[in-house]
Amino acid sequence: MDQPSAAPTVERADARHRYEILADGRLAGVTQYRDRGEQRVFFHTEIDDAFAGQGLASRLVREAIADVRESGKRIVPVCPYWARFLTKHGEFADLVDPVTPDVLRWLEGEPG
Repeated sequence: MDQPSAAPTVERADARHRYEILADGRLAGVTQYRDRGEQRVFFHTEIDDAFAGQGLASRLVREAIADVRESGKRIVPVCPYWARFLTKHGEFADLVDPVTPDVLRWLEGEPG
């Protein structure tokens, strides 16, 4: 008999500047960020094709938001997925800073 799979888990991997979502013990996706003072700038989110359609991107972003809220930082949604998610979920508007040309220039200059 198959064991039920464990619920996906989200972990912040500071050394890699990303949050990772693990499903069935495998890396299923990531959302990458850079910290800019009190802002956490999210610039890329990706879910492995093998895990598509399971709501993992939404779960990853929700848990990252909870972590950002707990840390006292602000969110800058450069990543299109983040921007769409936050537009649909106005309950997080108090944490969001706009994407400005200054932020984009800064992000382009960041290593990695």
